[in-house]
Amino acid sequence: MTPDTAVSRICHWVAIGSLVGLIVLCLAWEIWLAPLRPGGSWLMLKVVPLLVPLFGILRGERYTYQWASMFVLFYFTEGVVRAWSDRGLSASLAIGEIILSVVFFVAALTYARLTRPAARPKPDTGR
Repeated sequence: MTPDTAVSRICHWVAIGSLVGLIVLCLAWEIWLAPLRPGGSWLMLKVVPLLVPLFGILRGERYTYQWASMFVLFYFTEGVVRAWSDRGLSASLAIGEIILSVVFFVAALTYARLTRPAARPKPDTGR
């Protein structure tokens, strides 16, 4: 196993862990921990878009890592806004959302960079 392979495997597992952690955090936040309304909120549906890249991430599909790394920035933005505007437990959960989205972003970009195909040499036209 080369060092790049070892690092890409670590990034793969870190991305999986942070994505699953983000899903669990968002669900728990909006259902039990600090929902906008007592008894839960429809904001829990914000988890549904996170399920779209989950299976591609689990399978290690490079293309999924590429677009999901940009997609997770919406959750980073929500975390920043809610950490700034909310108080108490909700602000703390928003900081957790920020951390998990940044960890996923870095792991996904690193995995995508390390697993890119080798550059093909340009064909010699003989001219």
